[in-house]
Amino acid sequence: MVTFPVHIHTELYSPNQHVHVYSPEVYGLANQTVQHKINRTIQTTLNRLLRDQGLGQPDLQEMVGNFEIKTNERNILSLVLSVYSFTGGAHGNTVIRPLTFDTTTGREYKLKDLFKPNSDYVEKISQIIRLQIKERDLPVFEPFKSIKPDQGFYIADKSLVITFPLYDLLPYVYGIPYFPISVYSLQDVVNEEGPLGVMMG
Repeated sequence: MVTFPVHIHTELYSPNQHVHVYSPEVYGLANQTVQHKINRTIQTTLNRLLRDQGLGQPDLQEMVGNFEIKTNERNILSLVLSVYSFTGGAHGNTVIRPLTFDTTTGREYKLKDLFKPNSDYVEKISQIIRLQIKERDLPVFEPFKSIKPDQGFYIADKSLVITFPLYDLLPYVYGIPYFPISVYSLQDVVNEEGPLGVMMG
């Protein structure tokens, strides 16, 4: 049996005084294969973020990596990796990558896995985001049309939170855009066997 919640250990990677990266490591799972699978996905994803953010490049002046655990219950682990880097110029750049796992199998969920097959979840979520943009009076660069079928997301409590990259929708001053959506407003398209269905149960 998986313990609730799963245990998380914080690892620090700091090869020099300019780089401090904190990352999560799952431990204590009865199934070591599953534990290794989750940790390998986290580390591979983080390594890609670090590389994209300029780790090892001569103009890198500062790099800070962190993570946040958003859900850790009911065999669901949802977290967000973030990496800030500064290479000169007006300001630094932050990238995030949310990850959501089934802690019984090690499977990483994609957005489509949360919804019934052939359901129009993309349009349903996009409609809600368009409404939130209007209600929150967000100064988007251009009228928002649609999320991608594999848009970034995490699960927090009974909400699906859709994420966008910095600069993707809004000016830098607004930071990384997040759009929390109650699972109950998506109830008709939610896959009851998926993580949103579990959180509603």
